[in-house]
Amino acid sequence: MPEGDTVWRSCRRLHDVLTGRELTRCEFRVPALATTDLTGVTVRQVTSRGKHQLFRFDNQMTLHTHFRMDGKWRIFTSGSRWSGDPEHEIRAILATGEHAAVGYRLPVVELIPTANESEVVGHLGPDLLGPDWDLAEVVRRISAEPDRTIGEALLDQRNLAGIGTLYRAEVLFLQGLHPRTAVGKVKNLSRLVQRSQQLLLANRWRASQSTTGDLRPGRTTYVFNRDRQPCRRCGTPIRRETFGPTGQERNSFWCPHCQPLLDTREGSLA
Repeated sequence: MPEGDTVWRSCRRLHDVLTGRELTRCEFRVPALATTDLTGVTVRQVTSRGKHQLFRFDNQMTLHTHFRMDGKWRIFTSGSRWSGDPEHEIRAILATGEHAAVGYRLPVVELIPTANESEVVGHLGPDLLGPDWDLAEVVRRISAEPDRTIGEALLDQRNLAGIGTLYRAEVLFLQGLHPRTAVGKVKNLSRLVQRSQQLLLANRWRASQSTTGDLRPGRTTYVFNRDRQPCRRCGTPIRRETFGPTGQERNSFWCPHCQPLLDTREGSLA
C-alpha cells in the first residue's frame, strides 16, 4: 500500500494540473457513479488527507479516492497516448483542455458533498504531511493505549495519518524498538513520532523512497523487505513476521540484535 508521502506527491501533481481548470471530460467507471458527469465543473483543489485523495469542485462536491494496495493516478498531456496500464483497469477520468488525470485500479471512488468530507476522513489522526500536524496530539492518542504494541499503534490511522509498513519498520529500527514493544514501554515516544514525520518529509518529492540516504537499488532501507539479509548495522539476519488485528495483519521487519524484545521486567525501551 502506498505510504502517505506517495499519496501527498500524487495529489500535489494533480493539484498543479487540474486546479482552476474546467473539466472537459469526466468518466467514472464504477457502478455507483456510472451516470455521473462533472463536465463543465471547475476543480478548486486536490489535496491529500493521510492516504486519502480529495478532489474538491466548485459545485460543492468532493471526489474521494483511495489507492489501497495498488491504485494510482496518472497524468497525461492532451492528445498523448495513455500508455503503461491496461485500459480495462481505468476507474476514473478527469480531463481539462491541457491534461487528463486517469485513475487506475482505484478501489474507492465516491462523490460526496464537500461539507460532508468528515464522514470519510474525520476519523483520521493528525496528518504527518498536513497543515493539521500536531505532535503532542499524536503522542496523546498513542499513549491512550499503553498495552498495545507500538507496531500496531503506528499503523492505526486514527493516531496519525500517513504512515505505512515501510516507514513503521524503518523508524522502529532507527529507534531500536521491537515492533511488539508495548507503547507504555517506549521511553521517548515523542522522538519516535517526530522521526516518523521526518522520514516522510525527506521522501515526499522522491520517486524512490529511501530511509538510508542511499538511492541505489537494494540500499534504500535498513530492514524493510530485507528478511534473512544481514543487518546493515550488526550483520544479524533481519526477521519478518505478520501480525496485527484479525483482517488487518501486516508484514513487520526487524533486527533481533538491534531491536530486542525485552521482558517487561527489564524496564523501558528507548
